[in-house]
Amino acid sequence: MAMKIHNSMSKTKEEFMPMNGKEVKMYACGITVYDDCHIGHAKQAVTFDVIKRYLEYRGYNVTYARNYTDVDDKIIARSNQLGINALEYSQDRINEVERVMNLLGVRAPDIEPKASENIENIINFVAKLIEKGHAYPSERGDVYFSVKSFDKYGKLSNRNPDDMINGVRKDVEEGKRDPLDFALWKSAKEGEISWDSPWGKGRPGWHIECSAMNLRYLGEQIDIHGGGKDLIFPHHENEIAQTEALTGKEFAKYWIHNGLITINGQKMSKSLGNSLTVKDALAKYNKEVIKYMIVQKHYSSNVDMNDAEFLQAEKHMSYFYNTFKEIDRFVENNAIIEDLDVLNLDESMVKDSILKENILKTIEVDFIEAMDDDFNTAAACAQLFATMKYLNTLLAEKKTDANLKATMLNAIKEKLIKLYNTVSIFEEKPEEFLEDLKNKYLSKLEITPAEIDEKIEERKKAKSEKNYALADEIRNSLEEKGIVLLDTKDGTSWGIKELQ
Repeated sequence: MAMKIHNSMSKTKEEFMPMNGKEVKMYACGITVYDDCHIGHAKQAVTFDVIKRYLEYRGYNVTYARNYTDVDDKIIARSNQLGINALEYSQDRINEVERVMNLLGVRAPDIEPKASENIENIINFVAKLIEKGHAYPSERGDVYFSVKSFDKYGKLSNRNPDDMINGVRKDVEEGKRDPLDFALWKSAKEGEISWDSPWGKGRPGWHIECSAMNLRYLGEQIDIHGGGKDLIFPHHENEIAQTEALTGKEFAKYWIHNGLITINGQKMSKSLGNSLTVKDALAKYNKEVIKYMIVQKHYSSNVDMNDAEFLQAEKHMSYFYNTFKEIDRFVENNAIIEDLDVLNLDESMVKDSILKENILKTIEVDFIEAMDDDFNTAAACAQLFATMKYLNTLLAEKKTDANLKATMLNAIKEKLIKLYNTVSIFEEKPEEFLEDLKNKYLSKLEITPAEIDEKIEERKKAKSEKNYALADEIRNSLEEKGIVLLDTKDGTSWGIKELQ
């Protein structure tokens, strides 16, 4: 089956056919670094990290660029408030973004260009647009793109420029010839950072930087351009206009837009007090729980972040990692058969065993089928539950030779880790993930492992003395505190009730 991508330009799924064989050039619009990065930035970063990982898994060579907007009205305003240089402030914010994205386990793009490091390229780009008649300078030193000069304007967002005029303010900015025209270069105001240009001191407009950086680092045409749905208009529409007006070529073959984040059903907003930063999310939740929250839904879907959803994600990840932990424990006690072809088991070996289903043959096929369908991480994550159920059933059944079982369990686990690393989960050791999660809840429940073990020993003694009423009382008192006990032939273990 051919890989397909939903193209925001055509509004349909199209077969993925890069312009240059196995070489893929991808650009995603990054962060304007005027404040801490929030969970919406994380969704975008995870989405395009996953797309790159999966394309590489499928044999493509991907060059991925994601920019930083480090010169902007908000950055200038914030740096002026703090009394520091705008570029010093934005670099400090970039360092923080890189720190928290690394903690989240998002791989850095191959290229991370900054607007401030591309001023010459931007000026040259703008000058060529003026030469071609697609842009014009004003008397005060601003330069505007002439929307009406590009007859395909609105093709991404399906907007008609003649209709758009009704929604534009009638008091046109000084120097603009048309209310729809947008700034490519902004003349300097007092107290603002600026650079010399043929039109006077100024700085880039927002839209031009991505076009100029695409041209410099990836060339006139790219395979994939993406970002959040909120960038379709005007940012990506303006990028298309200014780039294609300059080159006369199709800018990007495929446009991919990820869904947005809401918090408890509301759009994130500082005024509403519900802006969740990545730093704050990581203080409360394991990085894999946050990423699972994102990838368990299709990249184009909006994701609502709320306590109930986070708890559900923790339960799921706890179940997955507990399964891996039990497999590791079983494999430690039973030797793996090194020369066994686990994909082609002899019928006689598995006659009365669950292994006759041998899902190892289908795991990768099913995963690829899901991900080839527009990077459908939601379908891929849904498949995990059936596989984990199979693994737990295999762990519990007694008919299969122990060494054969260990071999199959380990092979399936390793296959899952390899596959789901491409969707940015299963990158931790099971013991460490589960220990961190357990400690988080124990802290909340205000009880220590030593206190639990002490109660288990008291219960064990009560049972040995046939004082079953006391044993039940101890069990019930722990359960009231949020701790559940599990009795097995190997002894008594315990878990967090909220995660069961």
